[in-house]
Amino acid sequence: MVNTALAVDIAGIHLKTPVIAASGTFGFGTEFADLVPLDQVGAICVKGLSLLPCMGNKGQRVIPTPSGLLNAIGLENPGCTYFLEHILPQLGAYKVPVIANIYGHSIEEYAAVARALDVEGICALEINISCPNVKQGGLAFGTDPRTASSVVQAVKKNTHKPVITKLSPNVTDVVVLAKAVEDAGSDALSLINTLLGIKIDIHSRKPVLGNVVGGLSGPAIRPVAVRMVYQVAQHVHIPIIGMGGITNAEDALEFMLAGASAVAVGTANLCQPDTICTLTQSLQSYCEHEKISHLQDMVGQALPQGKKSMPYFQHKEQL
Repeated sequence: MVNTALAVDIAGIHLKTPVIAASGTFGFGTEFADLVPLDQVGAICVKGLSLLPCMGNKGQRVIPTPSGLLNAIGLENPGCTYFLEHILPQLGAYKVPVIANIYGHSIEEYAAVARALDVEGICALEINISCPNVKQGGLAFGTDPRTASSVVQAVKKNTHKPVITKLSPNVTDVVVLAKAVEDAGSDALSLINTLLGIKIDIHSRKPVLGNVVGGLSGPAIRPVAVRMVYQVAQHVHIPIIGMGGITNAEDALEFMLAGASAVAVGTANLCQPDTICTLTQSLQSYCEHEKISHLQDMVGQALPQGKKSMPYFQHKEQL
């Protein structure tokens, strides 16, 4: 039984715990049903969904690295129609909020996916703005505040669901991007996405990944992720979901002290499928030991005085 001390509201979404299964490493959730009690997970953010099915990248897709993982999956998925018809009904059997991670290759595609997924059974949309913008010569939506804002505005116009924008760390100033998407109407933020990396084989003298470049995740990126959450929390008034290398309760608490109201576990799920459950249990024990009545009281306590992020229960409309 999850302690009510862990409950949190993110942009109107009620979570029994602040620990979310991050997009991409938990499949659609059903793959973990025999390994993890899904009703103990704060929410499941399903792997990225596109308007049409996507086969992903060719060649090698995953490489282990010291304290991390390089992946170049290419956002393989069956498309939102298949998800709605075959996967979402299965998830409905579990008492867990479902967040749909979405992506597109144009602003129009983002809008179309948002419109298609504006259905019962999905509690929020998480926008992946780190994929190539085909109409702008390959520029990623997530590196330009103007295009990122345009995507958020398009999604907001096509859904009644809360919108979470997932920020890329591969930018000069993540605060500028965060403020831009907040101004565009994003209800919450999640950060960070993966860092760009390459692995080269010293024998073939060529990049190993079929896509050449991959996304680095895992414990190796955690200090960077905490730093970015810490920076962003001082400048926005919407909730933050922190992620990047979380493997235990201490990691989660570090993100919360830096200003995150919730956290998401990614790569650790691939190493130890029950990480979310053991982490949640440890957070409960921490609250009991420290006599903390609500874990949300920890949010932002490490921030400079006067810069603490807004309380988790305040919506932007109330500011």
